[in-house]
Amino acid sequence: MKYSYILFSTLLVSQSALSQNEVNITLQNGKIDNFQTANLNSIEFNQDQITVNPINGNTITYDGNVSQIKFKKIAEGNITISEAKGWLESAYAEWTIMKGAESYNVYIKGGNINEYKQIDNELVRQYTDYVRADVVGLQAGDYQLRIVPVINGKEVENKASETDVLTVKGYTRSGFAHLNYSGVGAYKDDGTLKENAVVVYVNANNAKTVTANLSSGTFTGLQSILSALEKGNVTNPVAIRIIGCIKDGQLDSYGSSEEGVQIKGKKANSELNLTIEGIGEDATIKGFGFLVRNSKSVEFRNLGIMRQMDDGISLDTNNSNIWVHHIDVFYGKSGSGDHAKGDGSIDVKSDSKYVTIDNCHFWDSGKSSMCGMKSETGPNYITYHHNWFDHSDSRHARIRTMSVHMWNNYFDGNSKYGVGVTTGSDAFVEANYFRNCKFPMLTSLQGNDVYDGSSSYKLDNATFSNETGGSIKSYGNKIVCTNNTVSYWPYGASTLLTKGKEVTAESLNIDTKTNFDAYEASSRDEKVPDIVKALSGEDTYNNFDTDTSLMYSYTPNAAEDVPSIVTGYYGAGRLNHGDLQYTFSDSEDTSSDVNTSLANLIDNYTGLSANSDQQPSANTQDGDSTSNDQTDQDTNQAITESLICSFDKTGVPSNPLFTVIGNGSNSKGTATYNGTTYSTCLKMEGSTSIKFTTTKEMELTLVFGDNETASFKLNGTSYTGNTSIYKITISPDSYEIKKKDSRNLFLITLE
Repeated sequence: MKYSYILFSTLLVSQSALSQNEVNITLQNGKIDNFQTANLNSIEFNQDQITVNPINGNTITYDGNVSQIKFKKIAEGNITISEAKGWLESAYAEWTIMKGAESYNVYIKGGNINEYKQIDNELVRQYTDYVRADVVGLQAGDYQLRIVPVINGKEVENKASETDVLTVKGYTRSGFAHLNYSGVGAYKDDGTLKENAVVVYVNANNAKTVTANLSSGTFTGLQSILSALEKGNVTNPVAIRIIGCIKDGQLDSYGSSEEGVQIKGKKANSELNLTIEGIGEDATIKGFGFLVRNSKSVEFRNLGIMRQMDDGISLDTNNSNIWVHHIDVFYGKSGSGDHAKGDGSIDVKSDSKYVTIDNCHFWDSGKSSMCGMKSETGPNYITYHHNWFDHSDSRHARIRTMSVHMWNNYFDGNSKYGVGVTTGSDAFVEANYFRNCKFPMLTSLQGNDVYDGSSSYKLDNATFSNETGGSIKSYGNKIVCTNNTVSYWPYGASTLLTKGKEVTAESLNIDTKTNFDAYEASSRDEKVPDIVKALSGEDTYNNFDTDTSLMYSYTPNAAEDVPSIVTGYYGAGRLNHGDLQYTFSDSEDTSSDVNTSLANLIDNYTGLSANSDQQPSANTQDGDSTSNDQTDQDTNQAITESLICSFDKTGVPSNPLFTVIGNGSNSKGTATYNGTTYSTCLKMEGSTSIKFTTTKEMELTLVFGDNETASFKLNGTSYTGNTSIYKITISPDSYEIKKKDSRNLFLITLE
């Protein structure tokens, strides 16, 4: 090292500290850069300037923008495995970073793999303070992972560790996507890759430059690789594996200016054998979606989608045997009116048929799923099962023309309606759980769609549609109402559920043989009689679900078990429900407004910090392994690491993880904290609100003006102090800081 000790501000760094294992450099905007000290020549300090000199790599200079430096010891001895589990056709392990290891080789055995076999290096990623490997494409069975550190270019077997036995389960391949068709996507029905499959690993750094050697040639860039399939001469199955967060602007191009990435066959129902899959818990795309056209045998799995341009996934025009499952769909691009939460989440349109959408988590979607336009020629058979409609508003689904089987879905606090049918469509709604779903089932222009709360109807003010009606067969569903909003009218019933109360049809002057929401079957295989007709259009139910030549094999769970299954480990959304977590309160069941806390998490989301190549270079919070771009204001989805936030002269926070509303004008004064003097602040006024979210227990410090005593409200509770600095330990949650007395807030820290 150049210096045996360095004095920087109030931090004394000794030679022994520099010989330890890891250096964490926290920037003033909240980013954290991490370095393994074994791979550094020196760290030099000159006044406020800090220079990091790696053994192999470019020098990195920080000029007055560092708030904290920490030295951290990395584990010695054998690999220390902190977590390992099997999931659906996959398994994963996490372990502590090992001293001196420049990378790790990971092996798997079990199932159909008799001896330890090394997994692809791209599946091993180093994060801020741990390493993780995910293995996909596994048959159901029991497996073990073996993790071997690589030190000085060689495997060190005596420091390797093995996981316990990990049980892997298979995906449920049930629904119309799999009817009389084997192997949707790049995988066989046993969970393993098809023969001659090409695997492409895509991340933020290589989305423009990644190459794939296909049967028709070599193609570069994600969209270019997918566009190659349109020519119709690619014989390889293709598995696109998404690693980390890929954002708008990081791809080579978009095939669709309205949606983003386009997947298109040469002609209607061209067999592509394509899977788009996320790796691990944090695979996400942000700022674009997928448009699928003329395609057959396409699968989407284990992926998060947020702030998409239009739809998250749009199945548009002549698709068949499409399987969409274990997707987290968040808010799309915000617009006006009913586009405040974006447009569609997952839509099925224009003669797309034999589609299964299952185990998807719809996070407060405004319009979850449109199923059918007006131009379908049919027949179009669609399945929705085990989806979690989590405080989403409407379209669960909104069905035109198509025949749809909806079973074992969890309708959880839906402010507008659940299933809605129009235009001669047919829906078998079976063994679903409706919790505080305002209108569980609606048929256009009859029943609760047009009932105005008295004995009359308003046909010009329909709840969800002015189109002609369709038909719903309901069986085995559970409807739970705790907020006095739920209404449901079965055909021919004398007792109706109206706004959470049971009332007689006679008291409402309702003839439920003409005005009803759905036909309530007495058994699963009961046929709906032709006498049951839609009031507008006189559509009758086509009884597709009792036709053995049309229906697939499935075993529904009891409706009362659906919430625990859908929200469980093998349930809806990504592995472990993904890396962005938010829990809605019951008070939000009736609201269709944008949830600002969730919106802030989404907008600030950049994904976990990982090096998929395992290189020990700098590793910043936005996934850029070497960048020191101070203008990049992207941050993690919630506060998980120590950070510092100051304010400029207009009251704007230096870290966008803090959302400030009602900025007070700047006041004179200063505040000194840890040897640093701050001269700009946020004036706390009655309208001022500072919001943030943490995902672990942390110490919150608020620093007010030197001549002031601390005074503020945190989530409605008042706090005062004897000095200008106030420290408090807070649990993982969302928080709001507001004014108690007039004060000038100069600094917020979380550690």
